[in-house]
Amino acid sequence: MPVDDADEPGEDPRHSFVVVSNRLPVDRVQHEDGTVAWRPSPGGLVTAMEPVVRDLGCAWVGWPGSVDEELAPFDHGQTHLVPVALSAAEYAEYYEGFANDTVWPLYHDVISAPSYHRDWWDRFRTVNEKFARAAADAAAPGATVWVHDYQLQLVPAMLRELRPDLSIGMFLHIPFPPYGLFSQLPWRREILRGVLGADVVGFQRVTDAANFRASVRRLLEFPSRGNEVQIPASTEGAERPARSVLAEAFPISIDAAAFSKLAADPAVQQRAREIREELGNPDTMILGVDRLDYTKGIRHRLKAYSEAIEDGILSADTVTLVQVASPSRERVEAYMHLRDEIEQTVSRINGDFGSIAHTPVVYLHQGYPKEEMAALYLAADVLMVTALRDGMNLVAKEYVACRNDEAGVLMLSEFTGAADELRRSVRINPHDIDGLKDAMVRAVQMPPAEQRQRMRAMRRVVAERDVTRWARTFLTALGSDRAALPDPSPFAS
Repeated sequence: MPVDDADEPGEDPRHSFVVVSNRLPVDRVQHEDGTVAWRPSPGGLVTAMEPVVRDLGCAWVGWPGSVDEELAPFDHGQTHLVPVALSAAEYAEYYEGFANDTVWPLYHDVISAPSYHRDWWDRFRTVNEKFARAAADAAAPGATVWVHDYQLQLVPAMLRELRPDLSIGMFLHIPFPPYGLFSQLPWRREILRGVLGADVVGFQRVTDAANFRASVRRLLEFPSRGNEVQIPASTEGAERPARSVLAEAFPISIDAAAFSKLAADPAVQQRAREIREELGNPDTMILGVDRLDYTKGIRHRLKAYSEAIEDGILSADTVTLVQVASPSRERVEAYMHLRDEIEQTVSRINGDFGSIAHTPVVYLHQGYPKEEMAALYLAADVLMVTALRDGMNLVAKEYVACRNDEAGVLMLSEFTGAADELRRSVRINPHDIDGLKDAMVRAVQMPPAEQRQRMRAMRRVVAERDVTRWARTFLTALGSDRAALPDPSPFAS
């Protein structure tokens, strides 16, 4: 296993590969005896980056998850963790405020109205400076620094000012909006200049990259040639030459072989059978797995399911919808209202159509370890992804990777990045409730032979385009010597 340069005795303690994200890839666990341990976080970015970090080793700069606490850097496995301390005010205004009540809704097609506050913006800028300084201190001369996601869009330019010797990559995990929406942001030019501090900017979809380049052309008047943005020398000071920034799509993926292997575990398969038994062995189990977020279309899913039962095209006695909705941003007002609405809707459906013997909707407002998720994927006849706007949606790929039996049906919103790759899914427009109901019936009634044909094709795509290929492609574009990652492993047989 590769060892980072910092582990060699007598050498520069800084690292040749640095990852920067809002959160560290670990959560703190307090044991009953008062001792503290750290375990890997369940988030999508951490899951995607785990095999990359495992193979490469790195320093990872991020917030540790607690406010008003200074923590010293420490090691966790192959990763040297560099905590960035945030005060309660910084967390509230930088993260809950600007990142998640301004940028997030704006970048997700204004499904919920963004809020624009100057004090939030000021805090966003100062916190990004904190992250940039921490990354600069952790990076060895000529290091590769990979900055992740919408919370840190100013970091690349700040980092370039501090350390022009670095190779800087930026990956945006959420969509980038079209110019007509992005232009609403009062600090739109500052955001673009911040992102353009990177040498390579990665997006989930081709349209996201095109939206970004279009906004750069219109707001900064920087020309683009193909996927490259041309930055004139005069914009960065007289002593700096002109340069180009590659801005294109690098669709993220999962460790497909690991999910396949997990699903082949007899204990996981036994748990899948237990889940069906606990549900009363319904004829069909439909599964939804989402963060509790207004972009995921959970309300649309429940509405279509309720109407399908009311119309008699699905039977409440033989079909069960299991909705896993992991907690998300629970102090943000829009999310508090969403949770109340979802829970009321679930109660109404169960009250109207349930019986003592059967519950039409099983609602689980909690996160689960990957072993339980793999069991749920195996237990489900149908996975329904109804996102109204999503950068990728890795849940769809996880479901496909776990289906070693080539059974199951994936219903997939056309507004996800995954829909660009998983073309043999049952494509849906979650805004079209009648169409969504028809797709449910089609999925529930799909013959096994058609299920196998579709799933086999999707599994081939997921296996070939796994997370290692994603990282290798991005790092190669960045010109990093860290691109020498192993080839994807085969699926479990």
